Amino acid sequence: METVSSYLNLPKDELIFDDGEPLETNRHRIAMNVLIDSVYQAFLPRQDFFAGGNMFVYYSATQRMNRDFRGPDFFVTLNVDGTLDRKAWIVWQENGRYPDVIVELMSDSTANVDKTDKKTLYEQIFKTREYYIYDPYDATSLQGWRLNGQQTYTEIVADQRGWLFCETLQLYLGTWEGKVLNESAFWLRFYDLQGNLVLLPREEAELEHQRAEMERQRAETERQQAEIERQRAETEKQRADLLAEKLKELGIDPSEI
Repeated sequence: METVSSYLNLPKDELIFDDGEPLETNRHRIAMNVLIDSVYQAFLPRQDFFAGGNMFVYYSATQRMNRDFRGPDFFVTLNVDGTLDRKAWIVWQENGRYPDVIVELMSDSTANVDKTDKKTLYEQIFKTREYYIYDPYDATSLQGWRLNGQQTYTEIVADQRGWLFCETLQLYLGTWEGKVLNESAFWLRFYDLQGNLVLLPREEAELEHQRAEMERQRAETERQQAEIERQRAETEKQRADLLAEKLKELGIDPSEI
């Protein structure tokens, strides 16, 4: 029988932190980082959560992850210290906390496992509140499940936009067509409660740059308009002065007109 003490006494050097295998494709890697960056952006300035990807989740003292199971492609755990440096998510070092939300980025070689074995693990062992799957090469592949009152998964119904509402994060998950790091695809993205796309840090920086450029252009337009007004006023003054000189030449006092 496994005990808490057996967890605590498990040598760290017996744990594998890196299986040495990359994600399926570059698109899968980008898709994972998009989700991680997005959730941190959405939760700013909170530090009471941890979001990670492609890292092992250790939940048993007798567990030994093998190369056929790398761990979730993306997961979020709430109400934990998000400032800690973690090489893996080790449940017995996290006060028994499992991921609250998991997303697996499917491929042809992993789709069956993601839909069966992993789904069963996350439902029955992890008790993960919400589990989602998505193939970055198939915009129609998004599915999700949420634990019900019987602690079993019920499929989440998409809204009219095709988005799934993640109750745990209070965000929507949906596809977004565009370019990220020079690769165009239908990316899995987070949207806020108002339906706004949660921007990535680089997108936010680009938007701020555009706003600053628009403000600079507005200020420049106002400066040019002010210069035009100054020149117009100067021209009017010159005309008035010339007229006054002509009137004086005719013996007429301009102030009496």
